[in-house]
Amino acid sequence: MPKKTTTKAKPKKAAPKREAKIKATPKQAATSEPRQGREVAELETRETATPVEVKKPASKEKYYEAMGRRKESVARVRLYTKKAADLPTQMGAATTEDKALIVINGKDYREYFSDAGLWEVVESPLKKLKSINRFKVTVVVHGGGKSGQAGAIKHGIARTLVDFDQNFRKKLKKSGYLTRDPRAKERRKYGLKKARKAPRWAKR
Repeated sequence: MPKKTTTKAKPKKAAPKREAKIKATPKQAATSEPRQGREVAELETRETATPVEVKKPASKEKYYEAMGRRKESVARVRLYTKKAADLPTQMGAATTEDKALIVINGKDYREYFSDAGLWEVVESPLKKLKSINRFKVTVVVHGGGKSGQAGAIKHGIARTLVDFDQNFRKKLKKSGYLTRDPRAKERRKYGLKKARKAPRWAKR
């Protein structure tokens, strides 16, 4: 019997893999730069940047604050020491020694009060100490009428002067500027026209 010849199948060689060539984009090319080069570029951009000036907040002016009251009026008074910038140094501006620097609700006190008698009430604590040109005063007042508001401002200015210097207390207390005036309008009674006024009495 003839012998059967068996032929062994030769293993096929694997085809070599083709590497796909990818073109580098401009961004990838930039990232592929050496690290040192990037640091140098960052330093150059920092040096060329213009410095930003940081403005410091302006220092606030020191003041002494107190509340003054009279009838239905309430006044918040702030007392500042007068500076050279507060004085009218412009050409043609005449400085009056008898006028104080008092601002009430954004207006000069002689503009806010039309009555000259109320000007004297407001100025009275400063005139008592002979320091009418030494301080400047700002006031926020509300409630009541003009007379009550003037009394509240006088009370508040006297209190701020004591906060400024305790030696002022004796003179202001003696004049009665530190005492809260308790007088107020009396309430109307039943059966009467006002607090005390009665209607005309008729016998028949």
